[in-house]
Formats: sequence, C-alpha cells, structure tokens
Amino acid sequence: METLRTIKGVTAGIIASAAVMVMMSTLAFAGISGSKHDLGSGGSSQLGANMTTDEICVFCHTPHGSDTTAAVPLWNKSLPGTAYTTYASLGSTTIAGEIMSVGSVSVACLSCHDGTQAMDVMINKPGSGGYNAAGSELVGPDGTHKMTGTPIPVIGSDLKNDHPVGIQYGGNTHPAGEYTALTTASINGKSVWWIEDTVDAKRGKDEIMLYTRDNGGGDEPFVECASCHDPHNDSTASATSVAFLRKSNAGSALCLTCHIK
Repeated sequence: METLRTIKGVTAGIIASAAVMVMMSTLAFAGISGSKHDLGSGGSSQLGANMTTDEICVFCHTPHGSDTTAAVPLWNKSLPGTAYTTYASLGSTTIAGEIMSVGSVSVACLSCHDGTQAMDVMINKPGSGGYNAAGSELVGPDGTHKMTGTPIPVIGSDLKNDHPVGIQYGGNTHPAGEYTALTTASINGKSVWWIEDTVDAKRGKDEIMLYTRDNGGGDEPFVECASCHDPHNDSTASATSVAFLRKSNAGSALCLTCHIK
C-alpha cells in the first residue's frame, strides 16, 4: 500500500476521507430535507411550524450520547420495550424461514411508528443541557410540548397484518424456488446480503437490503423494515406510491424484486 503523504501535518488520507464523509452527508441531507421525515420547522411533517428547531438529523441521530443498544448509527431515541406480536403467531404453513423477535433496524423504525412515544422524543436535544438518557420530548421556550396529533402511520405493536420483519430470507435455497437469488459480499469482515436491482454487484441504496442476524446457527440474511423502505430517501413518493420505498411498486415491481410469482 502506498505510504500516505503528510501535508502540513495532516495526511492526504484523512483529507480524502473527510471529503467522502461530506459528500455522503450532503447526499443524505438532499434525500430527507423537506420530506415527511424532516421533522424540523422547515419540513413537511405534521410537526412543521410547531417545531422550535430547524434541525433535521437530530430527531433520529446524535453525534454524542446515542443509544448503543440500537443496531443503527448514533440513534438518538430510547428504544421501546414494547412486546410485539409478530407474523409468526399466525402459524402460517407457507413460511419457510424462521421469524425472530423484532430487533435490528426494525425496532429503531418502530421507536417512532409503534405509537408508544412522540416523534420528537430524543436523547440528546439540540443545544446545551438537553441530554436525557431515557429520552424526553422537545419542549419550546414557552415550556409546552410541540408534538401535536398522532404520528402517521401508527403501526402499533400487533404486527400480524404487516409484512414479516425479522424473517429469514429464502433466496435460492428455498426448495420451491419462490425467491430471487441473493447477492453477497463481505464488508469489514462481516457477511452482507442484498437483492440486485441494478446488476452491478454493488450494494447500492436502490437494492433490497437484507440485514445480518444470528439465529443461533451463524449469520444469515433477514428481512427488516429497511429492506423495502429507505428512511433517507423520499424520491418514490407520489400520488400512486408509498413514501420512502427503495423503488416504485408500480405493477408490484418492489414485491417481484424478491418474490418470483
């Protein structure tokens, strides 16, 4: 490997890494700014004008003091202790994969969408002195809470009527061949899986993501909320599509990315 050169005491590698991080944060900001996940005063969510901050990222992420039990980066909300009823309780005979308890990135999504806490509850609020490890609701200068109405959608704790989350992906190992084959790679020594949308052997944000979980037999790919939904990208939102899908479901295209029917 080529030795990194030092430029006035700062390595060229650090400069390059910083440039990549800035570019990535700019892309993420562009995808969420103004969307329904933009809960700040400049966003289009129901909080909107009621908010006392125009920050966007703070409602989900914090650079300091995050919940380290969350399987998502720097999570700024206290994960719910909700007892979820999963699809597994239906005892379906057509499900070949194991359905684990709700965890991974899905529980992070549900920390807003199960309706147990307001969307503006956070651990590390904007400004100084707003830290609360258990999480607390954003309060304005007048001392009143700014969250109004009911968060939409409220999925609740009964997940029987939703697509299974925490379910093993069948892939090309399913005996009936009912699922699209997996693409796999190793990132930082850990196996990752996804379903190719654009066949380029790259794990892009337009791919259907599968999340690594260990069900006692080693790492395997599992379907989670963020397999189909990208919380940072509202580009598929229209009058005929659901917001934050990784791809349009026109003609059931999203469903058919995984399911061969």
